[in-house]
Amino acid sequence: MSIETAIGLETGQPYPYQQVELVEPDWTRFPGWKDVTAEEWASVQWQRAHCVKNLKQLRELLGDLVDERFYADLERDQNERATMSMLVPPQMMNTMVPHEVPAGPGSLTEALYADPVRHYMIPVFSDRRTDWPSHPHATRDSLHEHDMWVAEGLTHRYPTKVLAELLPTCPQYCGHCTRMDLVGNSTSVIDKLKFVGKPNDRLGAMLDYLRTTPSVRDVVVSGGDVANMPWPRLEVFLTELLEIENIRDIRLATKALIGLPQHWLQDDVRTGVERVSRVARDRGVSLAIHTHANHANSITPIVAEASKAMLEAGVRDVRNQGVLLNGVNADPQALLDLCFRLLDGAQIMPYYFYMCDMIPFSEHWRVSLADAQRLQHHIMGYLPGFATPRIVCDVPFVGKRWVHQNADYDTVRGISGWTKNYRTSIEASDVEALDRTYHYYDPIHTLPAEGQSWWAEHADLDEAALNAAEAAEASRRTAALQAY
Repeated sequence: MSIETAIGLETGQPYPYQQVELVEPDWTRFPGWKDVTAEEWASVQWQRAHCVKNLKQLRELLGDLVDERFYADLERDQNERATMSMLVPPQMMNTMVPHEVPAGPGSLTEALYADPVRHYMIPVFSDRRTDWPSHPHATRDSLHEHDMWVAEGLTHRYPTKVLAELLPTCPQYCGHCTRMDLVGNSTSVIDKLKFVGKPNDRLGAMLDYLRTTPSVRDVVVSGGDVANMPWPRLEVFLTELLEIENIRDIRLATKALIGLPQHWLQDDVRTGVERVSRVARDRGVSLAIHTHANHANSITPIVAEASKAMLEAGVRDVRNQGVLLNGVNADPQALLDLCFRLLDGAQIMPYYFYMCDMIPFSEHWRVSLADAQRLQHHIMGYLPGFATPRIVCDVPFVGKRWVHQNADYDTVRGISGWTKNYRTSIEASDVEALDRTYHYYDPIHTLPAEGQSWWAEHADLDEAALNAAEAAEASRRTAALQAY
């Protein structure tokens, strides 16, 4: 019996809480890093220069510890399914299969296949669904963010909030990226959108819009990832943003706090954050950092050090926004382990877990709304209320909704209906926007046989035709009930 099981039996609780000491895995267990020093590992320049960007570099790192089956599986995915090009910083790679590696050819293969961080950072073809690899209503820009651009890269979706995409690159590329339409290099299956304007012109247009739109008080500064923008340029943008009277909240979005914490530990970045934080505090503006961790194994001592450095530099809060992913964290134990590792170990606030968005080739990651609701139920009561993450569904044309806020739910066909109480920037003249019901769709493979058969028949319908078919089916069921 494991210690964790014994504790669970002793306390009588389904989840056995215990404090866990953070550990930095020994990177020299991988053949390609056997001679890397602690000084090199702490260097952001070394980290960026040694990212794993392709199959050849992964082979050089892992050698024959992984057999050809995995490499062929990965190559096929890169050629036929991947919506994101491969880019894994050493720090992130090191949290995969974090324990001692047994010697011998192929000895790491099965552990790597099963690893939760690998599952979303280095997806392989055999991970993907073959029955429904994409939902019929999956789209490249599933949240229609580009439709809501009020300046190139500036999405105005909520009444008082905007998203500023400063650049189209990140220090790491997650396979499930919701902005796969714009972020990263083109892949075999996705020709990426490119910004047209010059960077300074685009950022200037964003600031001009915010100066003339006093209803906006909250700006998420993102991309891509702000860690990929040279700090002096980012500081200039933030300083100008802080001069706009109506801006009261600024959130810096960066996966690098988890995947490349060395960036946020650089002296120039720390002192720069101190300067910006001081101005924000003097002007009554809340400055926070939002990061992205999906599994407890990613939270290591250097991540905690980077989080502490940012808090000491004056940011109000460091918060985590994860994504619910099958094979990674879609169970109560894994979610609570991650939340406590964030909170206890790294002073990072568990904030949101998003349901994975409806982008192409994501069905193997996505969970049903019913499963998301069950997960929310199972994690309640263990964490402090202020640190209990909300599981949310980001509904196209609606925005974030707690998973229990659906207006209706056909569990047979996996179609949930959602309403909203505000107009996006493209709906100013749409008088029916607040009366309409918007839809989100469960993965088809999670549905009962009847629902899967229905989708096999209706998969080619567009949204309007699908709504009509669903309305006809609802009328048929109502008539059947009345007759009964």
